[in-house]
Amino acid sequence: MMIEIPTWYIQYIWLIVLIGIFELVLKAFALWHSARGRQLAWYIILLVFNTAGILPIIYLIFFKKKEKSIAVKSAKRKR
Repeated sequence: MMIEIPTWYIQYIWLIVLIGIFELVLKAFALWHSARGRQLAWYIILLVFNTAGILPIIYLIFFKKKEKSIAVKSAKRKR
């Protein structure tokens, strides 16, 4: 018994791969920011739930900790 691949899948395989790569990059970026911001709850949520990029976008726009400017950080280190 052979499994038939739907024709729409063959026609749009490039789109499926593109969405998968986009989701992977976005998820990695959101995980990096949540780990660097010491937000363990967000890190676990982003790691466990696969939402095709929706949850990482929400995190990056609304919940990512704001970084201080580089000039302020370097001035604090000199003191």
